[in-house]
Amino acid sequence: MTVTPVRNLRRILPKTYDHRRKVLSEISTVLSHHQYLEPVLERFVFNDGTAKTLISLTGTVEMFYKGKRYNIPVSLWLKESYPHTAPICYLKPTPEMVIVTSRHVSSNGEILLPYLDEWKHKQCDLHSLIQVMMTVFSEVPPLRMCLDPEDLSSAHTVHSLEELSHVTLDREDDLPFSEHNETVC
Repeated sequence: MTVTPVRNLRRILPKTYDHRRKVLSEISTVLSHHQYLEPVLERFVFNDGTAKTLISLTGTVEMFYKGKRYNIPVSLWLKESYPHTAPICYLKPTPEMVIVTSRHVSSNGEILLPYLDEWKHKQCDLHSLIQVMMTVFSEVPPLRMCLDPEDLSSAHTVHSLEELSHVTLDREDDLPFSEHNETVC
C-alpha cells in the first residue's frame, strides 16, 4: 500500500487512467472536505481474479447516529475508466468491528447503494457519493463494535439487523422476563 500526498498524485497516478485530469480534480475536492481520507495506490483484485494497480480513497467518513459521531472506515476504488464507471466501495472494519449486513452492505463489506448502481458520468461524483454514504450510514450503521472477546475470533459479520434489535435478559429465578421488561437497545 502506498499512501500518496496530493502534491505527488499527478506523478504517481497510473497513465492507464482514461481521464486523469478529472480523477485528480475529484480527489482534490474530496480531500479538501474529508480530512480523514487519503489517496492510496494499491493492487485491487477483481472477482474474476485479475489484479490491477488502482487508486483508492482510503480512510474514514463521518456519520452521526443517535446524536453521536462515528468514523466509518472505507476504501473507494477508482477503476481506470472512472468517472465513466462508478467506484467500487468497501468497508474496512478494524478487528474490533463487525459488519452489519443490510440492503446497503454485503457480508464481505461491499457498499451497495442505488447511487452506485445508477451512476451517470457528469451527474455523479465522489463528493456526492460520500454525502450519500454519510446519510445512509446515519440511518442504518454498517458496523458495530464487537463487545465480546469471543466474537473477535468468529466471523466479523452479523447476518441481519434483527440480530441487533433487542437483548433478552435472564432473571435470577431462571424465568424469562415478560415482554414489558425486555430492553430494546
